[in-house]
Amino acid sequence: MAQIINDETIENVCILAKLSLTEEAKSAAKEDMQKMLDYVDKLNELDTEDVEPLTHIFGDENVFREDVVTNGDAKEAMLANAPKSKEWQYQVPKTIG
Repeated sequence: MAQIINDETIENVCILAKLSLTEEAKSAAKEDMQKMLDYVDKLNELDTEDVEPLTHIFGDENVFREDVVTNGDAKEAMLANAPKSKEWQYQVPKTIG
């Protein structure tokens, strides 16, 4: 049997969630939480002995493409666009004093 949700549990959840509920809202939340726990308890009755764990609903494994370099080594072309370069690096003005 599922755990019984009482007023103390509802108060604790309200404190943790920083909620300020009216008595009617607390009563409704208590009923809803009890229904959820009862449903989980019902699910626990299922026989899952021969059911394999599922990580995803699709059977696809790795669908990523392989990384292939297409632009090659174009250091000279990239540094040709820089206003200044030094030792194969961009040279920029000093920004920290």
